[in-house]
Amino acid sequence: MKSIKDILFHNKKALIRVDFNVPFNGERISDNSRILAALPTIKYVLENGGSCIVMSHLGRPKKREKKFSLINVKYELERLLDHVVIFVENCIGPDAKKASEELMPGEVLLLENLRFYKEETVGDEKFAQELSFLADIYINDAYGTTHRAHASTSTIAKYFDEKSPGLLLEKEIFCLKKVLESPKKPVTAIVGGAKVSSKISIIANMLKVIDNLVIGGGMAYTFILSSGGKVGDSICEPENLRDCKEILRLAKKNKVKIFLPTDVVVSKSFSNNDKQKEVDIQKIPDGWQGLDIGTKTRQKFSDVIKQSSTLLWNGPMGVFEMSSFQNGTKTIANAVAEATKKGSFSLVGGGDSVAAIKKFNLEDKISFISTGGGAMLESLEGKVLPGIKALQ
Repeated sequence: MKSIKDILFHNKKALIRVDFNVPFNGERISDNSRILAALPTIKYVLENGGSCIVMSHLGRPKKREKKFSLINVKYELERLLDHVVIFVENCIGPDAKKASEELMPGEVLLLENLRFYKEETVGDEKFAQELSFLADIYINDAYGTTHRAHASTSTIAKYFDEKSPGLLLEKEIFCLKKVLESPKKPVTAIVGGAKVSSKISIIANMLKVIDNLVIGGGMAYTFILSSGGKVGDSICEPENLRDCKEILRLAKKNKVKIFLPTDVVVSKSFSNNDKQKEVDIQKIPDGWQGLDIGTKTRQKFSDVIKQSSTLLWNGPMGVFEMSSFQNGTKTIANAVAEATKKGSFSLVGGGDSVAAIKKFNLEDKISFISTGGGAMLESLEGKVLPGIKALQ
């Protein structure tokens, strides 16, 4: 795979697939981190004498809707880039072609939402080829969409001789390899979230490289039930009991230490203000549900994390959005930050984990925060992502 550093951009047009699928609060962008993440690649092309044609999707529009137009992103991109951005209301056709032909070195052109075209999500060849006519070089810097075989992320690459990952995608690939292929030991994976069913294949694949597996969040209760414990009204997936037993068997075979909660904070209902207490996780009374890991578990998990050289975290330890049940996730986040400060490599990915890191103001205390949700999960499963394969 060619590096962006190997490409000469002088007087060339680069078509850059970014991920500007940002959240809005009314008409305002509520989190611009995905735009910020794309800036280094855009600036690199401009500083090396090229021009940028930027393309992205926004939301899941059923038709052309104003709220999904990338004109809503244009002004924030201009502000962050401190650079004029030209906008065109199409991705292909005469208007887009004319805007591309008139683009001068040092200029930036933003195309309209790719998903205004149904051809995008089905990986249409003709649509991809028409996009390719706009530029000389193709760069994919949208890690969050590399697991989808869409026209702009996968199909399009075949129409370019010069193509590469952008600086962000390059770093995502490097950091995942650092965890999955050449990690410094001991390696600890911290896995949480509500459902064990969505993490079974990920855990199974990671058991080949990790030394410790820390399990928290809602998924822990299915593991507890599989070993004969009583979980009360806690979230649980009885249909996955056999999978949990198989994970425990594989962990033993691979000499991976499993750490499950021993105590939990339970509540009478899924509420921040109902009755709460700490109990043994094996003996949660009927009518009570576990919503966070308990005091002893927080200490035990923290000790394991602080003794690790490589850390991967995906999924919270409890319902951290509620103040009564945020302590478990906050403790783990602080432990990961502390280990990182002492020289450990930490990779955090998945929407809820990233949201927790931001909530507790620890973004600058983690080695790398992945921008991909589903893409990261599929990478951890060991799958080759279409958008990355297309660049090889």
